[in-house]
Amino acid sequence: MPSPEVVVAITGAESGIGAACARAFGRAGHAVALFYFHEERAARENLATIEQAGGKGAVIQCDVRDEASVEAAFAASESKLGVASFLVNSAGLNQSGVPVAAMELSQWQRVIATDLTGAFLTSRRFVRSLHATKRSGAIVNISSIHAKAVLAGAADYCAAKAGLKRLTETMALEEAANGIRVNAISPGMILTPMNARAVSNEAYRASLEQSIPLGRAGKPEEVADLALWLASPSAGYITGASIVIDGGLSLMLGQGA
Repeated sequence: MPSPEVVVAITGAESGIGAACARAFGRAGHAVALFYFHEERAARENLATIEQAGGKGAVIQCDVRDEASVEAAFAASESKLGVASFLVNSAGLNQSGVPVAAMELSQWQRVIATDLTGAFLTSRRFVRSLHATKRSGAIVNISSIHAKAVLAGAADYCAAKAGLKRLTETMALEEAANGIRVNAISPGMILTPMNARAVSNEAYRASLEQSIPLGRAGKPEEVADLALWLASPSAGYITGASIVIDGGLSLMLGQGA
């Protein structure tokens, strides 16, 4: 039988912000469904860390781009842990670095499918279970400051994250009467595998950190702590928000112009 713990489903739970979110929710006493795409070993190592700290969870394969895979992942999670009360959408791909004029359609579709359509599919499946069981809950979408602050060579990523912001806001309106809150987190520079060069190259990282008012890159654990708070009763009056966590980087737009 599923345990009585509050359950959280986390996509992209094998690395980066998703992995940090899994550990944070696990430490808080939640049962964690770690949805991973292809790095099963990393997901299981993350679960082992959670279990060593006294938590529990399940590792479940999920291709967020695929409707059938999303359905199967939630069915497996519900069978093993129970219906999730919280969903963190962290699965995502980074920008391609390719300008629109040179971008292949397949590249555009790849990022949109993962970063935007994936969140649509998982969020839809999540709220359907809450509706069926007449329960409240919360969704936290991991977006980006680039939902507003565009980058050349990142049309795929910026468009996906801007769409995710609007998906967040629309679902917040639709689900408010059902007691389901929907919010987004917009990180700036965070030291995750998505920023591998900044993680491994101290000089390169320092050159980027010069643009950040607080003088450093963020840690995935800092984003995870914010996600945990947004899902908690302490944030019970917050829905439809996109909370920036970037050390002040986005405030630098227009400086010196």
